[in-house]
Amino acid sequence: MEKYISGVVDNFLSVNERIEEAAVRVGRNPEEIKLVAVSKTVGIEKIRDAISAGAALFGENYVQDAKKKIEEIGHEVEWHMIGHLQSNKAKQAINLFNMIQSVDRMSLAKEIDRRAKQSGKRISILVQINISGEATKSGVEQEHAVSLVSGIANLANVKIEGLMTMPPYSADPEYARKYFRSLKHLREEIEGRKFANVSMKELSMGMTNDFEVAIEEGATIIRVGTAIFGKRE
Repeated sequence: MEKYISGVVDNFLSVNERIEEAAVRVGRNPEEIKLVAVSKTVGIEKIRDAISAGAALFGENYVQDAKKKIEEIGHEVEWHMIGHLQSNKAKQAINLFNMIQSVDRMSLAKEIDRRAKQSGKRISILVQINISGEATKSGVEQEHAVSLVSGIANLANVKIEGLMTMPPYSADPEYARKYFRSLKHLREEIEGRKFANVSMKELSMGMTNDFEVAIEEGATIIRVGTAIFGKRE
């Protein structure tokens, strides 16, 4: 039997157990929660260990870093763009990623739409919300979210599948709960508008420090790096 020395396999299995426990705690089906293994700065060997443990979905923050990994590993797994995306990288992004989780402005959505049309594709995206209003955070401000979704809904080659957010960091996971709850309420508001070409099935929220709270508040996608791959160098 092949020996894994990175600890990634055990870590991945442990995170999955925690997902299941958090889901069951609030009467949810654990299978409706997708785990994105955040592989930013992580080497190929550790990514392969995660795949061997069952990881099927990876998140990357930078197009150039992701490109090298995707060229080597391929699309046996899904790749999500979770970092801030510059419009001039949209062409590469639509050819690399299964989903872009970080669309936060109309200009970027239009460029993704244009590049997707050229490639004969329809790209799944999430709209990133700056739920806390922090100046240092990417994402559209909550009060402008409905307007942005309404505009993107008119783009033929982009499909909105939900919302993504990143709350302020705190050592206390409970601190994030109000932000996760706010995103859930925003999703309900957008669902009520019944925009064509818009699905609100996904809520991407929760990371290593607070993903269990996010699951309790309705997350369908969690993004976990450190708890799987260890602290970044």
